[in-house]
Amino acid sequence: MSAQNSAGIQTLLDAEREASKIVQKAREFRTKRVREARDEAKKEIEAYRQAKEEEFKKFEAEHTQGNKQAEDEANREAEANIKEIQAAGQKSQAKIVEELLKAVFEVKPAPPEKA
Repeated sequence: MSAQNSAGIQTLLDAEREASKIVQKAREFRTKRVREARDEAKKEIEAYRQAKEEEFKKFEAEHTQGNKQAEDEANREAEANIKEIQAAGQKSQAKIVEELLKAVFEVKPAPPEKA
């Protein structure tokens, strides 16, 4: 009976080793599949990111041109206004300086008014 028990135990040990090998192969397959899925997901994310980046660049290029034109127009208007102000200043500069000097040098004292 001891030999029969020994053979049965040996058969169980062999079956356990075989099951362990099957479990190990399943784990390796699962690990491999997880890595593949992760790599595939990274590729998809990178492709999506690049597509969105190109879309953004296209959008930015379309809308930047309008802003550039508006900026150029605003700069032209500002330059025209500055020239106009400078011309007005040059035109009446002598008169303003004369009136300022007159106000400084011709003092007209007046008694303070009661509050």
